[in-house]
Amino acid sequence: MATTADFKNGLFMNFNGKPVSIVWFQHVKPGKGPAFVKTKLRNLENGRILENTFTAGAKIELINVERRPYQFLYKDSEGYNFMHEETYEQISLGEDLVDNADLMKEGQHVEMMFVADEERCLTCELPSKVELEVTYTEPAVKGDTASTSALKEATVETGAILMVPLFIQNGEHIIVNTETRQYDSRVK
Repeated sequence: MATTADFKNGLFMNFNGKPVSIVWFQHVKPGKGPAFVKTKLRNLENGRILENTFTAGAKIELINVERRPYQFLYKDSEGYNFMHEETYEQISLGEDLVDNADLMKEGQHVEMMFVADEERCLTCELPSKVELEVTYTEPAVKGDTASTSALKEATVETGAILMVPLFIQNGEHIIVNTETRQYDSRVK
């Protein structure tokens, strides 16, 4: 067991039966009364930020969280199927655990976060940027650039619909930021 004296950003612990990581903390020693620790905790299952205050010296339960490399194989009625890149072990995940699943193509490398003691997957994250091919987009019409945001819809090879600049054509490969789901650049 650890205590609040062991707090540091990125520490993984069990809070109310849920795995969380510490995003921010501050030790406070008021002039009157006992010391306490204010925290912001990220729930690892759903990504929500929780605020909580611990009394100084309170005991906490640390958990062991591991990041593991996987490769996306295919999607079926059970969910998304992945293979561990080192052990070749295969697992299947539900759609709720896969972030931006519609930006993921077969063979895509992802990183999964597991609670090591329980072998339970918490998240499946794509790299911050992925390369995708534009399969369909309307051709740009001369004069469309009068507006400040000269964007149009484009369907990429995974079926996702994104907003891209007017100069992007069918068959071009683009880089997409997976965190913002926005066009980043063309592939050179």
